[in-house]
Amino acid sequence: MAIHTLIFDLGGVLIDWNPEYVFRELIPDASRRQYFFDHICTHDWNVEQDAGRSLAEATELLVAQWPDWEPEIRAYYDRWEDMLGGPIPETVELLRQIRDEGRLRLLALTNWSAETFPVALGKYDFLHWFEGIVVSGEEKTRKPFPEIYQILLDRYQVEPGKAAFTDDNLTNAKAGESLGIRGIHFQGADALRQTLLDWKVLG
Repeated sequence: MAIHTLIFDLGGVLIDWNPEYVFRELIPDASRRQYFFDHICTHDWNVEQDAGRSLAEATELLVAQWPDWEPEIRAYYDRWEDMLGGPIPETVELLRQIRDEGRLRLLALTNWSAETFPVALGKYDFLHWFEGIVVSGEEKTRKPFPEIYQILLDRYQVEPGKAAFTDDNLTNAKAGESLGIRGIHFQGADALRQTLLDWKVLG
């Protein structure tokens, strides 16, 4: 494979993030907690913040709709940092090896709120190993929409046919293929390492 650029997703690939770390404490009853995630602070609600909606607007919207759940709703972003489980060490070590070998350009493309991403930048040194990071909340669009992949290609002058993108979300991993970027569904550092070895871009 003539791959010159490897693009990483961040959450679920290099960084462990899970609202359960906070809400197992705040809502101990599992069925009630699942109701909260299914109907109140839902995935669809959260990705709107990834696409640029402010945390304040998102919070007040739900508080108005679900006043009985106000403490839990406000906790979602008040305690957002507590949802960070830390680096995923096996993938960080693989990233270190790729960086040290110097065969590939390293970029990142993440669905992440522009307001919370600086927290991660301050916590994790390995985020500074990338030549550049495209953050959905800063661009006002998100994966899997083609526009955000094109932003990365244009900004960093990446030739799509020589680039691969790995994401733990299969839809997001494959979405860039419409632009010529090879998608790799991330299923662990070992599997990604083997793919790169097979492509002869990792020693």
